[in-house]
Amino acid sequence: MIRVLRGSIMEVTGVALIVFVLFLLTINPGSTYSNVVPDSLLNLNTIFLSILIEALPFVLIGVLIAGIIQIFVTEEHIQRWIPKNKVLAVIMSCIIGALFPACECGIVPIVRRLVSKGVPIYAAIGFMLTGPLINPIVIASTYMAFGNDFKIAGLRMVLGFLIALIVAFIVSRFVKGTQFKKEIIKVSAVENTHQSFFNKLWSVLVHSVDEFFDMGKYLIIGALLAASIQVFMPARALLETGSGVVSSLLVMMGLAFVLSLCSEADAFIGASFSSLFPTHSILGFLIFGPMLDLKNTLIMMSVFRFKFVMFVLGVVASVVFVTLLLVQSFL
Repeated sequence: MIRVLRGSIMEVTGVALIVFVLFLLTINPGSTYSNVVPDSLLNLNTIFLSILIEALPFVLIGVLIAGIIQIFVTEEHIQRWIPKNKVLAVIMSCIIGALFPACECGIVPIVRRLVSKGVPIYAAIGFMLTGPLINPIVIASTYMAFGNDFKIAGLRMVLGFLIALIVAFIVSRFVKGTQFKKEIIKVSAVENTHQSFFNKLWSVLVHSVDEFFDMGKYLIIGALLAASIQVFMPARALLETGSGVVSSLLVMMGLAFVLSLCSEADAFIGASFSSLFPTHSILGFLIFGPMLDLKNTLIMMSVFRFKFVMFVLGVVASVVFVTLLLVQSFL
């Protein structure tokens, strides 16, 4: 445990120094150092830090919950809670996800621990897709962002839940096993039954710290890539291409993936596009982004096999695209 904490402290010290320097440039743009830095890089720095600061609290919550699952939840608990029937397991996982306030960044470590404890991969995917998308906090923020009108919030909730069900069923049909890049060393909660409660809490913190730095570097890389694309991508040209029914949906889904916004705040950005894009495209932005974005995909790649992540990305994008095209005439 001490070795894990020493390594974690060294990593956090290095990352903290880098972030601190970037933060100084952001809050003091007129400094001597910022005068020699191009405006585009200062803008990149600001966006990068905003994405990072927005995501970190949810990642911390996610790894803490993952640590609790690791220490206190046994495989026997999972077997009792998850139905044997695939259909019921998928429906149950999507319902639990819909009631679980989580961000797309922080939900991956939770999913990893659930799968390592015996939750089927298809049920875990259903939980992962609905958790950041239609939990109560997201629905409330969507309702407020669109002028206290429940139409968009309701459509986001219903269509998002339907899409998550379809994706989870497809995964259950074509994917077997845990799909981990490497097998996770299982530490059963049974082994900790004779420990005191405070020792268990210490174990939770150690596992959470280890999980955080395992996931954190991919979050940083994803945030940097997302910020770079936002700064250097010709946004005006992209918006001009989104004039048709199909192209507007593709543009908004692409923006959602690239911007990597937190699902608790993306509705306010989506609402700003309401005058430029039709309703089905706005829904594409609000549904696809929380399910999968750039930083979330990189975090998934740190846990699951590359082919599996690409398969899930392709299925989610296809189901969102086809579903919204089918219903767009009714919106």
